[in-house]
Amino acid sequence: MKLYKTEHGILLEKEDLFYRLHESDWDLVVNRDDLYEWLELQTENLISLTFTDDIPFPEILPPIGSQEVWAAGVTYFRSRTARMEESEKAGGGNFYDRVYDADRPELFFKSTAWRVVGNHGTVRIRRDSTWDVPEPELTLFATTSGTLVGYTIGNDMSSRSIEGENPLYLPQAKSYTGSTALGPCLYVPEEPLPADTVIVLSIIRNNEEVFNGEITLSQMKRNHNELLGFLYRELSFPQGCYLMTGTGVIPPSDFTLQKDDIVHITIEPIGTLTNVVG
Repeated sequence: MKLYKTEHGILLEKEDLFYRLHESDWDLVVNRDDLYEWLELQTENLISLTFTDDIPFPEILPPIGSQEVWAAGVTYFRSRTARMEESEKAGGGNFYDRVYDADRPELFFKSTAWRVVGNHGTVRIRRDSTWDVPEPELTLFATTSGTLVGYTIGNDMSSRSIEGENPLYLPQAKSYTGSTALGPCLYVPEEPLPADTVIVLSIIRNNEEVFNGEITLSQMKRNHNELLGFLYRELSFPQGCYLMTGTGVIPPSDFTLQKDDIVHITIEPIGTLTNVVG
């Protein structure tokens, strides 16, 4: 099942049918350990909707209420290699290699809810950066108790030039206006996503694809509950939390985003998150 946040309430999609939930408070709806079962019950008492030219599908907002967005890094071998390249060029040590092999993962704060961009929204590259990439990431949603109940797609916009100068610059490289996109929905499955789930990144420039790459979840070194366990170890989240799980799809070192590039991130069965670079 999929949940869509709109200006006119919350839509539930189940088996290609759409329903409008009676409850319109996103935080109250999603922050349930039994979310899948609760949504199943809702469909028993709701009438499906039909959208036409006269009754168009409403504008979709980012699938977030008042939650924070956090992120995990160096969870794929490819990410480890790219981050080591950045660090070495700046005269750094083997920080990222050590993080990849350590028991404790890298976790960092990414965004407040009000800074999050949705599907078809505009993401940004920093004016003081020279090397910028999107990072396509499966994003977890966990409730207050730390229970994983849903997934969305995340675009972790990153300045590799700033991060590569010094690992201490990570917050500036990762957290700025227009650096976080989530969407198009919150996917709530009965069972966790399988390891063969594919993450696909496509970047379009002047109507031509200039980059395409993909990876499966099986390539992740750490499992999702492990990451959530560390995140919730000494933090509380009154309305739940989103956690980006890292990327294994990274454009080559001679590639950088440009204004008006279009970024597509597809993770089936969640859908596609599309953003324009502003």
